[in-house]
Amino acid sequence: MPALLGGLFLGVLSALPIVQLCNCCCIWIAGGGMLAAYLQQQNQPRPITRLEGARVGLVAGGIGAVVWFAVDTALAPLQARLVGEVLRNTRDLPPEVQTLLEAVEAGQGSSNALGFFLFLVFGSAVSALGGMIGAAYFRNDVPPALGGPIHPPALP
Repeated sequence: MPALLGGLFLGVLSALPIVQLCNCCCIWIAGGGMLAAYLQQQNQPRPITRLEGARVGLVAGGIGAVVWFAVDTALAPLQARLVGEVLRNTRDLPPEVQTLLEAVEAGQGSSNALGFFLFLVFGSAVSALGGMIGAAYFRNDVPPALGGPIHPPALP
């Protein structure tokens, strides 16, 4: 369940067009791995290891790639229609921007199998790294001096 929620988080945010424009999708991908590690830690009484964090982050990255592909494919026609309206109503666009918008309208900017494969490989790696960071950051082994649990010594 933690990997599913982390994958939904990173997949949906990475597929939104406004997020794609700000070039910060790797933050959402690593954040999805960290979210998965956090939720995994909340489900266990003992601290999770960095390997467990990487594992749950890797699975979240795979789920996120599938979610990204589905959401991006669903939004592609709407995005192409919106870009077409912008092209028809704006006359003074720079040539580079107009070429980019025409490519998006023609469908060349939409998702494809290569994009899914690249997101699956690199997104899973970045999400696994986020899971490792989350496992180290969200550990629940607070020492007793800082308010953690006190474990009495074993009886002889």
